Amino acid sequence: MAKHPTTVFVCQSCGHQARKFFGVCPDCGAPGTAVEEQFRPTPQAGGIFGGFAGLASRSEAVAFPDIESQDDARTSSGIEELDRVLGGGIVAGSLVLIGGSPGIGKSTIVIQMADSLSQNGMRVLYVSGEESERQIKMRGERLGLSAEKLLLLPETNLQSILAVIEKVRPDLVIVDSIQTVFSERIESAPGSVSQVRDVAGQLMVFAKQTATPVFLTGHVTKEGSIAGPKTLEHIVDTVLYFEGDRHHNHRIIRATKNRFGAANEIGVFEMTNSGLVPVGNPSELFLQERPEGASGSVVTVCMEGTRPMLVEVQALVSGVKSASGRRMAQGFDYNRTSLLIAVLEKRLGFQLAGDDIFVNVAGGLEIDEPAADLGVIAAIASSFRNLQIDPAIAVFGEVGLTGEVRGVLQAQARAREAQTLGFKKLILPESNKKGLEKLLGIRVVGVRTLEQAMDELF
Repeated sequence: MAKHPTTVFVCQSCGHQARKFFGVCPDCGAPGTAVEEQFRPTPQAGGIFGGFAGLASRSEAVAFPDIESQDDARTSSGIEELDRVLGGGIVAGSLVLIGGSPGIGKSTIVIQMADSLSQNGMRVLYVSGEESERQIKMRGERLGLSAEKLLLLPETNLQSILAVIEKVRPDLVIVDSIQTVFSERIESAPGSVSQVRDVAGQLMVFAKQTATPVFLTGHVTKEGSIAGPKTLEHIVDTVLYFEGDRHHNHRIIRATKNRFGAANEIGVFEMTNSGLVPVGNPSELFLQERPEGASGSVVTVCMEGTRPMLVEVQALVSGVKSASGRRMAQGFDYNRTSLLIAVLEKRLGFQLAGDDIFVNVAGGLEIDEPAADLGVIAAIASSFRNLQIDPAIAVFGEVGLTGEVRGVLQAQARAREAQTLGFKKLILPESNKKGLEKLLGIRVVGVRTLEQAMDELF
């Protein structure tokens, strides 16, 4: 007798399953995310992954020295900044997830990549669950693409997609987007936890078995995470996030996970009428509108993966002298900002308790490394004292709770970037100064405490 579908309640945030309804997820604590879903038993004849069960049934162990290296077998995407984020190019059999808010440029970057690969003789299958082939053609013509070997497939049924893939044998597959594709084996709506997990799992097995790269695009929620289960990020090999504001022309692709390259690597693009154009020198882009003669502005050097970048940190201290001043940070961690303000008050005697303090990283860039601490403190001190910092000065360094300036990683790369862009003075931790005295055209100053840093800045 055939079994009836099993009904379970699934958290749409983390994928937790329970037989009974729950108001708050016991795993992730998210409220109101329980959705009732039905599952059918997986057919045994076709294996757990249906027609692509060859990889799952393989049980032979291979010695590590006998495995052929593929480090030099990467394929260039034709977009230099995208290759940088991927770790040097596209790896055969990799499953890549590109996430971002609607309209930020996910479909644009993948169709530009498809056009470049097709011009190099590769057959690319573009599966679209949101647009028809005519709409994709219209967008491609607007971007000036030729894409002679690009195949378009407007389809959302995974079984139909796999049948077309087996027929045309493409060199690369693009699925736009993963939330629109559904599998017939599961009786739940497209985009649900079970559907996204099952579809991604089958595409992963197909990619590994046939050594065909697969690119997935995915929407993000209001909280900034990819819509669907968090397990989707564990299934794929590489997770790329689009960052940027619709009010700015530049877009940033950040690798938050990469099994074949460095994580936290970024690629910078400029959104134009002809698509996403790679930016070779992001530091110049973020500093091109820096104000002159204004207090509360300083340039700091941060590392994004292996790339040093100069960004402007701005601060505004408004002396309202209320009972409790407001604190706001954009592009920098709020809790870290509050900590640095407390250090300023305790170690340097700044009276900031009743002032409103606003910190902003110009250009919409997100900084999450402690090397920007000294830049944030310098900007706040400059605005509080209403004194301008010399525009030819750049700073970086981690600040401890006792007011000491601690060393950071890759100081030489940071210093050379500041030298390249013509800065005349660099204030950094004393422990990072060794070996940088010979840099031509720039004066390197090492400091141990915040008091020494303030003396050098003002």
